[in-house]
Amino acid sequence: MKDPEKLMWDQGRSPAQPRPWPSQKLMVWLILFVSLTYIFYMLKLVSTSASSTCNHAPSSVVRLSSPNVTEKHEQKTELRHVVFGIAASSKLWEHRKKYIKLWYKKKEMRGVVWVDDRVKTEPKEAGLPAVKISTDTSNLLYTNKQGHRSAIRISRIVSETLRLGLRDVRWFVMGDDDTVFVTDNLLRILNKYDHNQLYYIGSLSESHLQNIFFSYGMAYGGGGFAISYPLAKALLKMQDRCIQRYPALYGSDDRMQACMAELGVPLTKEIGFHQYDVYGNLFGLLAAHPVTPLVSLHHLDVVEPIFPNASRVEALQRLTIPMKLDSAALFQQSICYDKKRKWTISVSWGFAVQIFRGIFSPREMEMPSRTFLNWYRRADYTAYAFNTRPVSRNPCQKPFVFYFSKAKLNSTLRQTVTEYERYRVPHPECRWKMADPSALDKVMVHKKPDPHLWDRAPRRNCCRVMKSNKKGTMEIDVGICRDGEISEP
Repeated sequence: MKDPEKLMWDQGRSPAQPRPWPSQKLMVWLILFVSLTYIFYMLKLVSTSASSTCNHAPSSVVRLSSPNVTEKHEQKTELRHVVFGIAASSKLWEHRKKYIKLWYKKKEMRGVVWVDDRVKTEPKEAGLPAVKISTDTSNLLYTNKQGHRSAIRISRIVSETLRLGLRDVRWFVMGDDDTVFVTDNLLRILNKYDHNQLYYIGSLSESHLQNIFFSYGMAYGGGGFAISYPLAKALLKMQDRCIQRYPALYGSDDRMQACMAELGVPLTKEIGFHQYDVYGNLFGLLAAHPVTPLVSLHHLDVVEPIFPNASRVEALQRLTIPMKLDSAALFQQSICYDKKRKWTISVSWGFAVQIFRGIFSPREMEMPSRTFLNWYRRADYTAYAFNTRPVSRNPCQKPFVFYFSKAKLNSTLRQTVTEYERYRVPHPECRWKMADPSALDKVMVHKKPDPHLWDRAPRRNCCRVMKSNKKGTMEIDVGICRDGEISEP
């Protein structure tokens, strides 16, 4: 009899029962199934990707060339999209309307002059905006003992203009009757912003004390400010309630800013709007204008005429000549050097050229010289909201000033030639042994008009002293800085 354990052992070793084969077949089928599934999935993925590419490519092209998008980019803000609201006084209308005539073009613009009482109008003055009397505001509180309640009337001009129901309006631009706008530059500023959004655009006072007293977040109405149409609509709904909450405020501008604060809309600062809260001569400010388009001038009855030996209106009429030729470049400063004669030259295009004996750095030259007094009639350099430099007391460093006199456009060369004549005033004796600018009678500046100047990053133009065979004449070329060119002494 066999041992049972031995029998079981023999049976386990017997080749008659090959148990591993079914397991191996199952493993092979499983691997084959996974491989086929993977191959099928990859083919499907490639097919879907190709199909997606084919289907979406034309759609992308159509989207890029969509008329709506193209139209949006091409439809820039034009003068027909802007409505001017001008604050005026009936007592000063006969005098102040001369300033409005300088810049307002009725055939191209829309606007309303809002006065406090009836004024005399004549048919020959048809070029002026419509004149309307402001709504009575006696029901609105005003308690400031130093101001005048006309501030309430003026603060409501944007809302009153909106109520007229004019169509296709994108912007309301506020100004005073003694504000002069450079409308081409105004459009350059407005086209930077989306008129469908809530925008309150303007600038501050030149007076630090004024900004402290009122607000560094307030647009000064004399320098002008712009309000987008949606913001004007929002303002209309709440302005009278807002005004009632601030009876102690002084003027119209701070009431407007108070309502902007309630609406949560901050001031977007554009320093080309000029309030000019100063007295005296604007020369220092205009000869070193900041690198931004000149949008407006204000307080023209307070400051001296911008050109000597002319009335205020005559001086501004002269300014319209370069304004028409190249408005983007108006008052833009260029700084260069006559290294042979060791002179520093500053060109404020369309306004004046200054020639200094010696070398002044661009950092000095781009700061306005204090030819003016602050709003409180003090010669206090700490009273301004920007850097200034003193007028030099050294007799050898007094600038020789050449004021703009005339201009022409060379259509063949597509170049403007502006002429600046020397302002003949006695100069103190200078003992420096160097070339004397008093030998010059005029300066000729050559420049190509550059309407796209402000489409690029802000940068001063460069100027170069040209060779001149004309006795008593300096010739200067002004234009875009060449590659590697700087204002280097």
